[in-house]
Amino acid sequence: MKPTVPGNRIPVYAAITILALTADLGSKEWAFRSLGLHGHSRMLIDSWLKFDLLTNLNYGALWGVGQGLAPVFAGLSIGAFVGVIYWLFFCGAASSLWTTVALALVSGGTLGNLYDRLGLHGVTPPDATTPALAVRDFLHFQFGNYDYPIFNIADSCLVAGAIMLMLQSLKPVPTEVLSQATTADR
Repeated sequence: MKPTVPGNRIPVYAAITILALTADLGSKEWAFRSLGLHGHSRMLIDSWLKFDLLTNLNYGALWGVGQGLAPVFAGLSIGAFVGVIYWLFFCGAASSLWTTVALALVSGGTLGNLYDRLGLHGVTPPDATTPALAVRDFLHFQFGNYDYPIFNIADSCLVAGAIMLMLQSLKPVPTEVLSQATTADR
């Protein structure tokens, strides 16, 4: 039996998705307009933890894996977005506010990086004639001697949403849900 989805879930999902997407695209636009491609800010935090802005293009995915596969990652992003909508609103996962918020963050991050992978940002590398099919990254942290890969707000939203889903998966399943599942299996 599919859980009932409260009427406020679509506006909650849409608002968080749009907020995450707007924060991502706005911050990328600001960073690249201010610093240009391969630009570098002054050190904003300079101790054991270091933080600065360093604009770069990522032609792959997480930590640069899959360089040059932007069309594949764009297709996967579209599939993930459609899957999230289906899971939330057709399978009833939106009955949980926690799941709705987590998947809204995932959706906002997915759409932000999809925009970039389609080259809609218009950033053209010096050796190219068309916009790069690559994700714009600019947040750069160092922890002691460890230089963390550059990332963006979309990546942060994706990770936050994934962590929320992981935490939810650790929550015990209510006994009434278990008994309903056992009854439905008969």
